[in-house]
Amino acid sequence: MKARDIRTKTEDELTGELDNLGKEIFNLRFQRANGQLENTARVRQVRRDIARIKTVLGEQRRRASQEQI
Repeated sequence: MKARDIRTKTEDELTGELDNLGKEIFNLRFQRANGQLENTARVRQVRRDIARIKTVLGEQRRRASQEQI
């Protein structure tokens, strides 16, 4: 997922995506602990997507608070 694509989404869409990725990272960690994880690179990819979404959400919230002042 690209940051450019994330910035076009609304805050509600981003929080929903963040919830989905949180569930996915939980399942991936569970699979890794059990030795069933086949695509180990997916863990890193999901973690980075979560970080990108949190960064964009923070930017949007700061921008919204600046506009209120």
